[in-house]
Amino acid sequence: MASNEKKSPAPQKPLLVLGKISAILDAFTLTRPTLTLGEIREATGMPTSTVQRLVTNLVAQGFLDREDDSFRIGMKMAYWAAPATRGVAMLDLFAPLLKALRDHTGETVCFFQSEREYRVCVAMAETRHALRRAMHVGAILPLHAGSAGQVLLAWNPELLKQVLSAPLPPLTEFTITSSEELESEVHGTRRNGFSITIGQRDDAGAGMSAPVFDSTGTLVGAVTISGPTLRMPYEVCAGWVEDLLSTAERMTRLIGGRFPDEADS
Repeated sequence: MASNEKKSPAPQKPLLVLGKISAILDAFTLTRPTLTLGEIREATGMPTSTVQRLVTNLVAQGFLDREDDSFRIGMKMAYWAAPATRGVAMLDLFAPLLKALRDHTGETVCFFQSEREYRVCVAMAETRHALRRAMHVGAILPLHAGSAGQVLLAWNPELLKQVLSAPLPPLTEFTITSSEELESEVHGTRRNGFSITIGQRDDAGAGMSAPVFDSTGTLVGAVTISGPTLRMPYEVCAGWVEDLLSTAERMTRLIGGRFPDEADS
């Protein structure tokens, strides 16, 4: 007897060319907004002939714009991207990225913003480990202790001046209590683009943070990986720097942001 059951259609295989186009577009970042053909080939690992053919077509369709011998993401892409985030709150946009970084590192990932002379945790994806650093949304912490504070001060000269003019109370033996040392650390954070601190807020805690900017190049907050030094010694933190910076850049791009120019300082 013939069966009346309908067979489910076979799942469609993704078009190979779409994966190649995606790889080309992913090669562009806020720190490398323009790339030559050679740099695109190096970033994607695709043959030169394939890169030339796809880039030529992407330029023709407005996905890429040409600048002399280099290329950048086309303005047509920005036109299409605008409706994607319209009406979506910034923290809702960040939530999947916080969770992804938490899942990758296994540690708590937070987003901090400054509020007067303090930093406030406004979003987080908590670690699944039983041993964790105490943190919750709404937590209010001092700006002078920890990596997030250094990031929030590094791109806000007026706030830094305000914090340096007040006493810097010790929270642990490693808390920076000298205004000269804090200013030096903050300037180093700005040069490096991130901060790693060990034991500044609590003896057994480590943190690492990077900045997120809006469309005017203004700092909107700091994304932070936080955990016990038992699992996050300096060497482990150093190994996660690229993951942290990548997440911060994705957040910046999601809100149409850009890195500030030195002239913005």
